[in-house]
Amino acid sequence: MELLTRADESVFLWLNGWVGRFPALDAIARLTISDYLVPVVLSLILLGLWFAGRTSALRERNQRGVMTALLGLALANLMVEAFNQVLFRPRPFSELEVSLLFYQPTDSSFPANPAALGFAIATGVWLWNRKAGSAMLVMAAAYSIARVYAGVFYPLDVIGGAAIGTLVSLVAALVLRLAEPVPSRALRFARSLYLA
Repeated sequence: MELLTRADESVFLWLNGWVGRFPALDAIARLTISDYLVPVVLSLILLGLWFAGRTSALRERNQRGVMTALLGLALANLMVEAFNQVLFRPRPFSELEVSLLFYQPTDSSFPANPAALGFAIATGVWLWNRKAGSAMLVMAAAYSIARVYAGVFYPLDVIGGAAIGTLVSLVAALVLRLAEPVPSRALRFARSLYLA
């Protein structure tokens, strides 16, 4: 375990060591790691997907992707909260000399909540729409890596968060499949109100 921790710290220090060398990269990282940019963009993509699709079959696939992503998001929040109740890992800036580009969060570093949520949303969409889901996975990965670069998380924190987000979205897809015909009825009801 100690070897893994040292490797995690070494990768973190290497990545965070680039802060300050390239001001343009720091500016991009500051923009990417904000609490708003990536979450808002992912949310807007979900909203757009809900109504997107040239045919009713494509629209329904997108809507099922959104449903899977939202259930995955809820499950990811529950999983991160459960981990935080039993495990607390200090943030890198509280243990190491770091160049910090972000405010200092006080919650546990492991698992990385932004990674869990980003990957839960992206995976949920990817299961139904590969093109949109792949773009969202790239955004979730950039969001996560930028937070390591900025001194907020260790690499294993974001890997753990990404794994949680991915797994819970797979579970969400299974739950929705087992819950049939409830999702289909919900979509029909939304269509009757012109909400889908």
